[in-house]
Amino acid sequence: MGLLDGKVALVTGGARGMGEAHVRLFLREGARVVFGDVLDEEGKALAQETGATYVRHDVTSPQEWEHAVATTVGLHGTLNILVNNAGILKFRRISDMSLEDFDRVIGVNLKGTWLGIKSVIEPMKAAGQGSIVNISSIEGFIGAEGLSAYAASKFGVRGVTKSAARELAKFKIRVNSVHPGAINTPMVLDPDLAAEVDAETFVKSMVIKRFAKPVEVSHVVAFLASDRSSYCTGSEFTVDGGLLTGAGY
Repeated sequence: MGLLDGKVALVTGGARGMGEAHVRLFLREGARVVFGDVLDEEGKALAQETGATYVRHDVTSPQEWEHAVATTVGLHGTLNILVNNAGILKFRRISDMSLEDFDRVIGVNLKGTWLGIKSVIEPMKAAGQGSIVNISSIEGFIGAEGLSAYAASKFGVRGVTKSAARELAKFKIRVNSVHPGAINTPMVLDPDLAAEVDAETFVKSMVIKRFAKPVEVSHVVAFLASDRSSYCTGSEFTVDGGLLTGAGY
């Protein structure tokens, strides 16, 4: 038996990186998966390879949320799991960052998460229960130079997770956040970020001295999506190789 047998999941930002890892693991664990992204070529290729369903999905659009949820319920009759994984990173110091770039990061990472929660309440109520997993970051706990918008958005994801957990518990909908650290994904290879951060020094500061594979986050996400985490809600789960344990000196 798979961890997610009989479950129907919607995953955002699922075409590559951590989202792709979530899609693949959920399928192996028995879930039926619909995933969204704005990367059509990668999304369609992943769907063809795996048998999951791809929908074009800009998470800042209420209309596209409505379409993604309706597609999921229309295909599978229900919706049990939402993984709010879509996210972007823009490395700019405050003095150099445009308002447009700031708004874009907040829009995708925080507004997109809030819209996702709002969009799945009714189908999860109809299903009798549900699990929402919001992907935040270690920057949801600490600041970082050049990541003011990203950190603000990820702190916000922590807050909306806790509020949603309190509001939705009466419907048997659980809401938790996952906080990855250094994960080997295209987003952390952002050229502006890479130019500012010495990867070797960064790794030396870690307790577990390597970048994580995306699937190492996916295993935690799958646990939270499953019934094995039935007493977990409003909680924060770090997957950071010990980065938040303290200073690396």
